[in-house]
Amino acid sequence: MSDEIDQVFDKAAALFAVLSTPIRLRIISELCQGEKNVGQLLENIDVAQPNMSQHLNIMYRSGVLGKRRQGAQMFYRIADESAAMVCRAVCTQKAIAAAVD
Repeated sequence: MSDEIDQVFDKAAALFAVLSTPIRLRIISELCQGEKNVGQLLENIDVAQPNMSQHLNIMYRSGVLGKRRQGAQMFYRIADESAAMVCRAVCTQKAIAAAVD
């Protein structure tokens, strides 16, 4: 039983590690509205294209994002809905707290 609990906490910690940068949280927020390509993400997130690609790759390799190629474009989507739920819950609570302060 303890091994199973440890695995749960290990997976949760790994998810928090992937979501530990503001850019990645912004990416999740953008993709909650639907699938987007790199150019569309760059329109709303102020970061250099190579930096964006690096973050997308980390999130893809971790299983948080899925991707598909269409011609020369790569489109990204949320693959792990629990990541989106965590992002929404934490960001919503922080926004509420900031509004109260």
